Amino acid sequence: MSNTKQFASVTRRNLLRMAAFSAAAASAQTAQKNLTPPGKGAIPVAFVISPGVVVIDYSGPWEVFQEAIVPGNDEPFHLYTVAEHEGPVTGSGGLKIVAEYSFANAPRPKIVVIPAQQGGPSLGAWVKKMSPTADLTMSVCTGAFELAKTGLLDGKSATTHHSSYVRFAKSFPKVNVKRGFRFVDEGNVASAGGLTSGIDLALHVVERYFGHNAAVDTAHWMEYQGQGWMDPTGAANGEFAEIRTTSSGGDPVDPVCGMPVSRDSKFVTKRNGKEYRFCQQSCKDQFDADPDAYVSSHDSGKSN
Repeated sequence: MSNTKQFASVTRRNLLRMAAFSAAAASAQTAQKNLTPPGKGAIPVAFVISPGVVVIDYSGPWEVFQEAIVPGNDEPFHLYTVAEHEGPVTGSGGLKIVAEYSFANAPRPKIVVIPAQQGGPSLGAWVKKMSPTADLTMSVCTGAFELAKTGLLDGKSATTHHSSYVRFAKSFPKVNVKRGFRFVDEGNVASAGGLTSGIDLALHVVERYFGHNAAVDTAHWMEYQGQGWMDPTGAANGEFAEIRTTSSGGDPVDPVCGMPVSRDSKFVTKRNGKEYRFCQQSCKDQFDADPDAYVSSHDSGKSN
């Protein structure tokens, strides 16, 4: 097939997929409870941060909310950061983020965003205190662990980064883990998959407040080509429901986190005549504590 024909075929498939997503989203809007923006003023959005907060987990949704295109409304969302104490917090890669408010003086939000981070008891307590009056409490990536610790996900479905499905399920048996989902929306609580998935959930939230066209226009302005947010079921991460047994370069992968591992890694466990290699000691420790939870999923290429 020529490059031109191949491109045309791919483009056509993308257009058909977008049309299907748009149709599904339109029908889902009637079934899904829309969120009501305030009659006056912006929607307050609190980004909860602590040491180790993953940059894209908060910066992705932050950019969506700050760039949201809503005709006649120059500032549909008001964004701020909250931590245990006001002042600088060191995030992933050493980036310094300044917490504008502490848990003691932060204004009440209508949206709470919980990125992946170190967390702690005070964070969970504040989230649990704010959630009853919030329209939505949402996590991104392994921020789902901090959200689940509050009990707000008990009896509900949620997702997280694909490397943490098994650990999340073991840690929170009252939560139904949805594998291969870009995001899971349970009405007043929602969770996104890994890293960039937070952008899709944020666009979905824009849609719930201001309609499908506002979300489309926002994605267009951002030059964001991801289409996962258009799938109202959130099931646009299907490829991550399966666990890779080898990396794209043919190297083994860590059966716990899914990261590629050097063949001469010093972190090795031998079990039933087979060697399992790990990227770090903590992954080996998790595996050794409950190997059956990881062996079946790793060897079959399927998430349990």
